[in-house]
Amino acid sequence: MLDTLQIDADRLWARLMALARCGATPGGGVNRQALGAEEIASWRVMIDWALSAGLEPSTDAAGNLFVALPGIDRTAPPVLAGSHLDSQPGGGRFDGVYGVVAAFEVLVTMAERGVRPPVDMVCVAWMNEEGSRFAPGMMGSEAFAGVRSLEAVRAVRDAEGVSVAESLDALHAAFPALRHRRLGFALKAYVEAHIEQGPVLEAQDRVIGVVTGIQGKKTFDIVIEGERGHAGTLAMADRRDALEAFSRIAAALYAQLGGHDEAVKFTIGRLQVEPNAPSVVPERVTLRIDLRHPDNAVLEQLGQRLSALCEALAPPCKARVTPLVDAPSNGFDPGLQQAIAEAAECIGQTHMPILSAAGHDARHMAPLCPSAMIFIPCRDGVSHAEHEWAEPAHVAAGANVLLRVLLPYAIGATP
Repeated sequence: MLDTLQIDADRLWARLMALARCGATPGGGVNRQALGAEEIASWRVMIDWALSAGLEPSTDAAGNLFVALPGIDRTAPPVLAGSHLDSQPGGGRFDGVYGVVAAFEVLVTMAERGVRPPVDMVCVAWMNEEGSRFAPGMMGSEAFAGVRSLEAVRAVRDAEGVSVAESLDALHAAFPALRHRRLGFALKAYVEAHIEQGPVLEAQDRVIGVVTGIQGKKTFDIVIEGERGHAGTLAMADRRDALEAFSRIAAALYAQLGGHDEAVKFTIGRLQVEPNAPSVVPERVTLRIDLRHPDNAVLEQLGQRLSALCEALAPPCKARVTPLVDAPSNGFDPGLQQAIAEAAECIGQTHMPILSAAGHDARHMAPLCPSAMIFIPCRDGVSHAEHEWAEPAHVAAGANVLLRVLLPYAIGATP
């Protein structure tokens, strides 16, 4: 009976560990950068698994990977589930990839039981969710959703000067036989499973997080321009020291933005000083800012204050603020949230509603179709680190919840 259907927990875990070998680091983590050799290796693994299971792999112009369990009506909007395969440079074995492998395992489980869905059931791995090689992140889902043009995505370059265009072309050249889908197509629903990347579920002793939404996020690139000078001869009063200006700006931003309220998250996550020489007054400082808040009005207010503070505190230097990401808070479909909670109860797992503090590709699917996310705990709330860990039992529980949420679509029991 399909109401007792379960995924193969051992197979799911083994596949997670197999993909962890694509870009494995000495500390037990993963460095699998978007569109790099390690991600291409993970595609080879996924495609081999798909073909062996009788599933249909494909891609699109943005470098998203799809694996489909064919439905009766191949023209109808499919049901999508997945996440991403790329990682942070010193990332873990679960972030992103868990959602892809869990969705893939659900499709394989359905296929093994002879399920022929009315529409395609599709596993997706979005391109460049992390944004660690190419900024900003979520390029694949943004291009799919029409949030960012493919031309703008292809124009981005990494720190070595390699463009997304070059890397996408190399990815597609590595899989010449892979069918290409149209970029952006109608969806019936989207569900993404993910580790929480925070401590709440573990602290509350809950196995399943029913994600209510994702807090808003803005990112900025700031360049402070001064003038190079000799550290031993140039008087302090005559200097246009970009690092000194940065210190004033950073202190004000931490105090006024980071200290605004308990819900705000303010981070200066990348800093580059030029010429970065011990006896030269710095002429340029480049920094990347990550600003988050669940209240869109507050987020907008803080973003405006950031620009004003940079302009006011930069002199005698100049500051240029470039917005990169503007992603408002979003909520998820109430019906799917209820389905996740009911699925958790059905398999005897504790659950709770939870707001996602981290951003995910599901953010861009929510305006397109009913969308939702399933969280499972991660040890000590650690993520984006080599010692990131999820318990095998929780990994299986999240995938079984995903199976039960998707199964009504697969048997035509949803409106």
